[in-house]
Amino acid sequence: MKKIFLAFILYFISLNYLYALIEVDITRGNLDPLPIAVSPLYVDVKSVEHEDVKVKELGNNISEIIEKNFKNTGLFNPLKKEAFVQKPDIAHLKPRFEDWRLIKAQALVTGKLLVKDGKLKVEFRLWDLTAAKEMTALAFTTTPSNWRRVAHIISDKIYERLTGEEGYFDTRIIYVSEEGPKSERVKKLAIMDQDGANTKYLTLGNELVLTPRFNPTNQMITYLSYFRNMPRVYLLDIETGKQEVVGNFPGMTFAPRFSPDGKKIIMSFAEDGNSDIYTMDLETRVVERITNHSSIDTSPSFSPDGKYIAFNSDRSGLQQLYVMRSDGSNVKRITFGKGIYGTPVWSPRGDLIAFTKMRKGRFYIGVMRTDGSGERLLTENYYQEAPSWSPNGRVLVFYRETKAGSKGEGFSATLWSIDITGYNERKLTTKTDASDPSWSSLLSK
Repeated sequence: MKKIFLAFILYFISLNYLYALIEVDITRGNLDPLPIAVSPLYVDVKSVEHEDVKVKELGNNISEIIEKNFKNTGLFNPLKKEAFVQKPDIAHLKPRFEDWRLIKAQALVTGKLLVKDGKLKVEFRLWDLTAAKEMTALAFTTTPSNWRRVAHIISDKIYERLTGEEGYFDTRIIYVSEEGPKSERVKKLAIMDQDGANTKYLTLGNELVLTPRFNPTNQMITYLSYFRNMPRVYLLDIETGKQEVVGNFPGMTFAPRFSPDGKKIIMSFAEDGNSDIYTMDLETRVVERITNHSSIDTSPSFSPDGKYIAFNSDRSGLQQLYVMRSDGSNVKRITFGKGIYGTPVWSPRGDLIAFTKMRKGRFYIGVMRTDGSGERLLTENYYQEAPSWSPNGRVLVFYRETKAGSKGEGFSATLWSIDITGYNERKLTTKTDASDPSWSSLLSK
């Protein structure tokens, strides 16, 4: 995808927002979502050349995407447009606050859209209906084809203003697309917007692909693929399509990931039946061994400051989670609960580690503090694993498999998301079966 240049041509935050009464509680599961009205964006007909019907529809389309984004968080309750009294153009200039309060709305989003010289300009305003004040006003200019991204960026700005956290709507998810019977699955790399739109396939399915992971700093990914039964670690630039082999590794290679600065990858590979953790500098291609133990060490994940690494190991008997310094020193076991722990992933905020746990034939996705305390199991199922964080550390995406019959029938793999409070578990829409998701950073940063 080509980089989009969005021009901020209006940026105004009213000082009166200091007295606004709206408050969205994001510290626990939100059982009482904030009622919010998203008015269709008013289209300036005079700016639309040749009665372009498609452009006229964009006002509704953009507001529908904003509504969907808000609803999917579980924190907001978008109200039905049939209840709106004020027309979009009038509401954007100055809402009649009492009319919106009658339908129990606490926040209102209005907007205006115009096209000039082949450019799309989108304005929006966020209103606090309780305090009868404007909270935020912004405008963006881009090409008309990028209207979906504008909708996601507006959603991010509103989400941040109402919750105090960055949004996660202008992002993408990469995953392994799966098709065919369980014993003969065709697996391709696929990427989509976080809401399931704009699906693209990045590989042809000729080779087995596994564990795609985003670079935290750009739109580069690393993944594992088998070429003539030899595991290879690849780098792929999604923007340019350029692909390169990082290296061919002996034995079995597992789950490469980037360091927080994107300059290294960390992975484990097995030699003589023993798996240890290694890093590779992507510029010099120097490989450094981080662990050297007779047990199996796998699934490494850096802390966001790059100072620590979480991983799983069976050095205590059963597979458990450990944390060590990035040079391999000061190894500490952090899990002591019943069950087998795996796939630790450090939160972008640095406060939590997500993990997979297996106990009594059931699989759980959970989170814990970085010292292992405060373990919380968020969701349970027959088989599920591979949690990946949204860039703001608020939501996890993972994949879930169904049990297959004796002949492999009835099998499926699907993507799901859940809030770290354990609420708002939701199935993500994909064109095929899907596994091994990884969430990108914000595209607009």
